[in-house]
Parts: sequence; structure tokens; C-alpha cells
Amino acid sequence: MKLYSTKNPSTRVSFKDAVFNSMPQDKGLYMPVNIPRLDDKFLNNLDGYTLPEIAFHIAQHLIGDDIPAYDLKAIIKDAINFLAPVVKLEENIFVLELWHGPSLAFKDFGARFMSRVMSYFLEKGEKKLDVLVATSGDTGGAVALGFLGVPNTRVTILYPKDKVSEIQELQLTTNGQNIRAVEVDGTFDDCQALVKQAFTDAELNEKFRLTSANSINIARLIPQTFYYFNAYAQLLKQGISKVIFSVPSGNFGNIGAGLLAWKMGLPVEHFIAATNANDTVPEYLKSGVYQPKPSVATLSNAMDVGDPSNWVRIADLFKDDMDELKNLVTGYRYDDDETLAAIKFINDDYNYVACPHTAIAWQALRDWQQDNYKPDTAGVFLSTAHPCKFPDVFPESIAAKIDIPEQVADLHKKEKQATVLGKDFEGFKRYLLENE
Repeated sequence: MKLYSTKNPSTRVSFKDAVFNSMPQDKGLYMPVNIPRLDDKFLNNLDGYTLPEIAFHIAQHLIGDDIPAYDLKAIIKDAINFLAPVVKLEENIFVLELWHGPSLAFKDFGARFMSRVMSYFLEKGEKKLDVLVATSGDTGGAVALGFLGVPNTRVTILYPKDKVSEIQELQLTTNGQNIRAVEVDGTFDDCQALVKQAFTDAELNEKFRLTSANSINIARLIPQTFYYFNAYAQLLKQGISKVIFSVPSGNFGNIGAGLLAWKMGLPVEHFIAATNANDTVPEYLKSGVYQPKPSVATLSNAMDVGDPSNWVRIADLFKDDMDELKNLVTGYRYDDDETLAAIKFINDDYNYVACPHTAIAWQALRDWQQDNYKPDTAGVFLSTAHPCKFPDVFPESIAAKIDIPEQVADLHKKEKQATVLGKDFEGFKRYLLENE
């Protein structure tokens, strides 16, 4: 597998290099030189494959010989060892539950696959791998559990102070071992900026072997395509061959993976990018002007991103062809009051409890279907996190219905360990140098 930087299409690096050096020095993002189109026989018979079989087929076509088939199968078997069921709520409305992994969030797909790929490529005697990751909520917990105990690695998680839920914070800060947490007095965008600046700092790169576990890393993006193909496979079993996906979107890696799946031949009719008040992309899709802005805090905190990193990948997929992009992707945005109303409606109508991110995706799907309803097309909205991670969001009558998984109950028995820093880069750099 060869990859190039979105800022310099003539560059060429191997998959291993892109995984370990997650962001090019020119500050672009890595993209595959060739995006293979999967053959029709496979696509038309997806319903005959399991999730691990689908994952292996996709990964092998993208990664090629960089990881031999036997080893790649073993990585996938270990990483993707949980289900992602499609649940029917009403005619032509389905929810894709992506929170059945250990951290109870869709980020488990990317984090577990990436950690095992990195471990596979690490060789004895090599310099310790320092993984930096910024999180707006769920990424950090998934990365922490994905890398916990992995030899010769150390993970530093940056998260915004007072802007993640209590359970999300406990998932970030109670691991110990090779996982450490930094509580930044700022926003997710500030955390992300610190990580990006570290990757281009000469002194830090000389001293440490830095890589990212954010969705800027191509090893996070690839496994997220798996569940789009698997969802389609589940629909085929029900005689449904047309689908649209509504994707709760923050840093735009999730919908970016869906669009990559589409490029590989997955027959998706349409994508919906559903955001909260951080609506940089919906505004762009309406106006044609891309204008990042400071993020604002919302109930759907994992989507509080004002300058989504992965948008450059999506633009690159379409080579800035605005018309093709707008034909395939529609953007919607919702504020907190609308999010709460959606949560209540989903509970009242379906007796189903949806986290705030999931509720936004459902509302966007309903709004899109009102104007574009097609009786032969299934609408699937992605449920990205277990509702137990956001207990303060729900009214008591809905909160009482939420089953608390055992691993969440155990978190409250552990002690928080985090270093508090400001949002200035010099302070973060000093922390890294003084805590090697």
C-alpha cells in the first residue's frame, strides 16, 4: 500500500510509515494512492460473509502485501471481536449500534485495529512509540483500552477540561500503566492543535518517536469502513439493497470512512452529515465557503469540533468537485434543545434510549426522509456511543431505563490520575520533555 499527502500528491510512503508517522511534515493527511473497487460478486453477496470476513477482505485490498494474509486475519480476529448489529425501529428506519466494544463507543473499531497494527510493526529493540491523542470524548477511552499494556508503547491523551462526561473522563484517567492523561484548560480544538504542533516540532521528533491515535491516522480510518459494509450485508439479508447513512459528525473521520467505502464500491444512495452547533461542514455544503470556527460546548460533546481534521480527506476524495460532493452528502445541524427533543421522541416512539450524538443522526435522517422519502430505500443512522456514558443528559424517566454495563460500574471504584495544563504549546512541550 502506497500513500500520499493531501498537500503533496507526488509523495509516496508505505503503510507502515504512514501508521507510525501519522501526519506528514507538510501538515497534510495520508491518503491511498489507489483506492480499489471491490468486485461485484463480493458486493452482491455480502450477506454471506461474517464481519471479520468482510473486514479481512476490505483490509487486504487496501493494505495489500504490507501485512501477510495470515497475520492480517489474526489482527482482525483479535481487534474486531464484537458485533455491530443493525436494529429495525420502524419501516425504513434502522439504527446501526456501534457501541458493543470494550469502551462502549464506535472508536473501538479504529483504536483496536490500529493498536494491533502498530504492535505488529514494532520490532524488538526499537525506540519506544509515543502515541499522542486528542479527544473530545470517546476517542481517548477507546485508545486507552486499545493500547493498555501494549509493550514498548506509551499513550498521552489530551482532553478538554470540564467538556467530557464523567464516565468518559474516568475511561481516560484511571488506566495507569502505559496510559497517561492530560487535562487541557481549553477546547478539543486546542487539544488537537497541541498534538498537531508536536508532530512538526523538531526537538520533540528528535527525542521521541511520535505518532497519533486520532482519526488523522490512516490505520484508524480503514477499519471504520468495515461496519458500513457489514451494515449493508445485514440489510441484504432482509431483502434491502438500497441504503442511506446518517452519520453523527465531529472530526469527520466516521463519515470519511463511509465515503471511502462508497469509493470502494459500496452502493450507498446518500450520506447525511449530522452535526451539533459546530456546523462548519453543513454551512460549507450550503454556501460553498469553508470557514472553520472556534468549537462550542454542547450535550453531544464528542462532536464539538469547529475545525474537523478529516474534511481535507473528504475534499481530496472528490478532488474539490463541489457538485459531486453535494449530490452525495447533505448536512444538517441541531442545537441542544433539538437534541433533547429527539432523545425524547426516540424514547416515546420506539422505547429506545439514544445517546445525544445518536439522536442527532436520527433527527437528520427523519428530516432528510421528509423531503426525499423512497419506499425501497432503508435509512440507517449510526449510534456511536452507549447512552450510559451521558447520564446527565437524560431526564430521570429515560435514565432509569439505561442498563449500566459492568465495566462502567467498576470505573467508579478507580482513582482519577491526570495532569492539568494550559493550552499553550510550550507548556505541553515542557511536560513531554520533563516526563520522558
